[in-house]
Amino acid sequence: MPTGKVNKRTVDALAKGPAVAFLWDDELRGFGAKITPAGARSYVYQYRLGGREAPTRRYTIGAHGSPWTPTTARTEAERLAVLVAQGIDPAAAEEKRRREAVDLNFTSYAARFHASCKGVGWGKLVERTFRLHAEPVLGRKALPTITRADVSAVLDRLPLEQQALRRNVFAVLRRLFRWAVTRGDLERSPLDGVETPEPVQARDRVLSDDELRRVWIAASTGHRVFGHIVRLLIATGQRREEVTGLDWSELNRAAALWSLPGARSKNKEGHTVPLNALAVEVLDGISCGDKWPKSGRVFATSSGAAYVAHAAGKRQIDAKLAKDGDPLPAWRLHDLRRTLATGLQRLGVRFEVTEAVLNHLAGSRSGVAGVYQRHHWTDEKRAALDAWGRHVAGLLEPTENNVIPLAARRA
Repeated sequence: MPTGKVNKRTVDALAKGPAVAFLWDDELRGFGAKITPAGARSYVYQYRLGGREAPTRRYTIGAHGSPWTPTTARTEAERLAVLVAQGIDPAAAEEKRRREAVDLNFTSYAARFHASCKGVGWGKLVERTFRLHAEPVLGRKALPTITRADVSAVLDRLPLEQQALRRNVFAVLRRLFRWAVTRGDLERSPLDGVETPEPVQARDRVLSDDELRRVWIAASTGHRVFGHIVRLLIATGQRREEVTGLDWSELNRAAALWSLPGARSKNKEGHTVPLNALAVEVLDGISCGDKWPKSGRVFATSSGAAYVAHAAGKRQIDAKLAKDGDPLPAWRLHDLRRTLATGLQRLGVRFEVTEAVLNHLAGSRSGVAGVYQRHHWTDEKRAALDAWGRHVAGLLEPTENNVIPLAARRA
């Protein structure tokens, strides 16, 4: 095994042969230059961990040429020798560094976590959280190097008054770090022991009968798709995304029934929604008659795509309400669901029937009761929603300030 001073002259003098050849430095143990049968030169460092019984390991410093010259390669070999003296395997340390730089950088890891997410709503929240709030701060920072201070930097960018947003971002990051721990990619989550942001005060906004009437009427002035969505939200009390994503294949006009598959429901539970007369008339208006299509989006835009501009549509309705009278106090589409639930209680509907209408799994449908009580309340739900439909229709009867015929308003 030839030895000598590894410098520019000796490295240039290396001659290729039928096999790989080495020149081992006679000053720094384990440091050497290598030449292949093709003439490629590189620098290596050879070492043992664990005594004479341990196998010899070889670490490639790099190919001869910028940035690796005999001088820079020697400096790197000296650094590696210090690691070996400390019991650290340079090859394992380099593999870890490369993995952190490629596989465990936050952006790459967040993309894999997002791909593993189940549920459309959760997936959208995760994607939006990473894109708008986490990646601008954490970027390509290696996951094992992320600290509580880094997470705090993400949260500090969020407006203090948007408490729900802060909780959502915190929840997404906590779930990602826990996922990394379960996969063995992280020893401990940087959020362990960190207090969750304070919960948002539950909303209690319920629209009055007059407000509900005004919203129904104003819905006809907005985007043609959005107006129908709002009216179906009022008539059925179902969730916004479940209504917006409605497909004709889920509907049966003869039975006046909407069968929501578990894949589209928030709680992954299949759900049947009896359609009252108001809901049927809304859908008849969309299909231009009582012959409903067999499949396809109910609320499709002119291009055939799904409708997503809920915020813009609501602004149009709010503008119409402000123009025609006093603006409504702040309200959201989800308040229509709460309004229906409150209205059913006013109409004397049993609490468990109201929960069944809303497809809630809490209260009477949770715990042991939820396991053994399998009644689906179909008849009771139909009676409740029919009563609610009659109540809303009664609000829409002509008054001094509203003389548009009911059929024309619903068209």
